[in-house]
Amino acid sequence: MKDYDGTEYEDVESLDGFAAVPDAFQRLWTPHRIAYIESGQQPAKDSCPFCVAPSLGDEQALIVARGEHAFVLLNLFPYNSGHLLVCPYRHVSTYDEATDAEVAEIASLTQTAMRVLTATSGASGFNIGMNQGQLAGAGIADHLHQHIVPRWAHDSNFFPIIAGSKALPRLLGDVRAEVAAAWPA
Repeated sequence: MKDYDGTEYEDVESLDGFAAVPDAFQRLWTPHRIAYIESGQQPAKDSCPFCVAPSLGDEQALIVARGEHAFVLLNLFPYNSGHLLVCPYRHVSTYDEATDAEVAEIASLTQTAMRVLTATSGASGFNIGMNQGQLAGAGIADHLHQHIVPRWAHDSNFFPIIAGSKALPRLLGDVRAEVAAAWPA
């Protein structure tokens, strides 16, 4: 058989010598992820950051807008500059537990966030979604939140794991101030 780069090798069905046998996979080793896999990153039940945030000042909590049933804040660990989260004030874990009023306001705040991020940063696309439950990848599984991640034509490194880093060209405080100032009253 031939590897992706044309190197010849035998097809190996056993694990004998497996680590030294080239194959078609390019592996990126990320041993630092084992701590997350083994223990997770879920906060203690009594310290939900999305329940605490509304009691803090907007700058401290990175909140850009507050509605009647939900609020919008910057993600503290963003995938891209301007990565926002829309959260209901009420502590519910999944979308089906949200009231009609919460669902409507989450949708409305999401639309406004897209318009504001397009105006302030020139975003040309968005990844929008919710991870429902810890097994589905929710970083904070017990409090519903929707991600709004702005995207641009040349941001090809969406989930980089090389060197465990992501280049974010703007400070969170600067992005929060700009998005909050552009948010319609």
